[in-house]
Amino acid sequence: FVSGSPGALVAEGGHTIEGLGAVSFPVSCRPELTPAFERGVALLRIMVGIIFLWAGLEKLLAPEAFDAGGFLKFATAGTLGWPFVTGEIAEGTVFNPTQGIWLALADNSAAMSVVNVLVPLGQVAIGISLILGLLTRFGAIMGALMMTFFFFAAWDFAYGVVNQHLAYALICLTIAGLGAGRYYGLDGVLADRAPNGLRRYFMSGEPV
Repeated sequence: FVSGSPGALVAEGGHTIEGLGAVSFPVSCRPELTPAFERGVALLRIMVGIIFLWAGLEKLLAPEAFDAGGFLKFATAGTLGWPFVTGEIAEGTVFNPTQGIWLALADNSAAMSVVNVLVPLGQVAIGISLILGLLTRFGAIMGALMMTFFFFAAWDFAYGVVNQHLAYALICLTIAGLGAGRYYGLDGVLADRAPNGLRRYFMSGEPV
């Protein structure tokens, strides 16, 4: 604990806090990480990784080659539910303000040839990254970016404003923010050998 007196107080790291009376508070306000917390974060990371890996392998190993064109053409009209709409919805109603983007993309054969490769391979790569806890922040942010694209393409609000794509995006950002690869992951093992920029922005930050 550090005691403060009226006037300036210099806390941990040299930061000056003005105008405090006589107070006492911990030098570090960072909570102590418990084994249960570390295991929970690692479990969350691994389970999300399995979801991504499964989705990618399902596409790669399917009897027919993956083609996102069908989804982009026929499943991007969007849905809305209560309280935005009530009663019977006319067939063919378009709720998604971004549908034109996806229809144009579906008609671009060159772009679709890239999308049809990037989606399954990206899901597999993100899954492996999260399961192993390797380049976790990069993998999780790529997962959040992919889910954001899916969120706008599907525009699915039939059962509320928080759908599965938004939920996965937020979870991925949480994994990235926590630096979840530090806990039972390869980022924690390799952190001391990695350059500072790589460790901070692509892996999981400083080791525990």
